[in-house]
Amino acid sequence: MSLIQRLYCLLISAASKLQSPFLLVVRLAWGYQMHIAGDGKLHDLAKVTGFFTQLGIPLPGASALFIAVLEFAGGLLFLLGLGSRLIALLFAGDMLVAYIAADREAVLSIFQDPDKFYDATPYTFLVAALIVLIFGPGKFSLDALLAKRFAATASSPKASTGA
Repeated sequence: MSLIQRLYCLLISAASKLQSPFLLVVRLAWGYQMHIAGDGKLHDLAKVTGFFTQLGIPLPGASALFIAVLEFAGGLLFLLGLGSRLIALLFAGDMLVAYIAADREAVLSIFQDPDKFYDATPYTFLVAALIVLIFGPGKFSLDALLAKRFAATASSPKASTGA
């Protein structure tokens, strides 16, 4: 193996070892932020309902409550890495609606003025949700712990014999 191949393999190995710590940081940072956003919404549902009404979101009262609870509880679950991919999918939907309803100009200017798209509030939350949705929560999560436990239970002799 050439020096370049060895260095490349070393790079891949080192970068791969950073995957779970990176996913942990993403979950902790954006899970916390989402939890705080949900807490703020829960403490002023009337304001959120009014904003949703202005945006023309259907059933603004029910939608405000749903989003507030999703962000509050989902932020904690995301932070812990429990139900991560489902929560990430719901967060991605939340942020796509936020983009379309509240930052439509940013979406429409994605090719003419991409900075406007990247600077919009939903952008980093959407990216964090997509990262966890696509790559999973990583090894440092309750999902990983449960997956290990389920795998151990499924492979035990008791589970395979039905006893």
